[in-house]
Amino acid sequence: MHYKQNNKESRTYVQGLRSFGNTLPRGVKKILKKNGYNYSEIINKWGLLAGKDVSCCSYPQSIKMNRGDSNGTLIVAVNRGDEITVEYSKNDIINKINSYFGYNLISEIRLSTFSLEVNKNINKKNQTILNNNFDKKINEIKSENIRNALSKLVREIKND
Repeated sequence: MHYKQNNKESRTYVQGLRSFGNTLPRGVKKILKKNGYNYSEIINKWGLLAGKDVSCCSYPQSIKMNRGDSNGTLIVAVNRGDEITVEYSKNDIINKINSYFGYNLISEIRLSTFSLEVNKNINKKNQTILNNNFDKKINEIKSENIRNALSKLVREIKND
């Protein structure tokens, strides 16, 4: 038998062999105990479980389980403005998830909204900086034909 003292294990193993549970990191053990594999399956199969219309505007944010492996709550992040679409399909999503796993894993779905607004002021500032840099670089080119062609290209890109 082999006994290692420096790795905080109190069990002895034959020729260094360990059980699978002892080889997993502590963080992974906690996730597996909290049904993390169910959450990962829901994320992987979200397009299939939720449908095309719902999956394009939402994603599963987290799952909260009660005692045991049943009657959990799935928290779904929904794009602002598409809440009604997801709200009407809650029962279908719950039925599909429960039939996929074979038991009542999810009993409730809660919605959490997010918005995809991009700050346009920041983009405009970055755009003007890039434009100034392009103009400086283009003016440094010695060949007049290339300089003119690049300046036309930059103008066309700005117009789009």
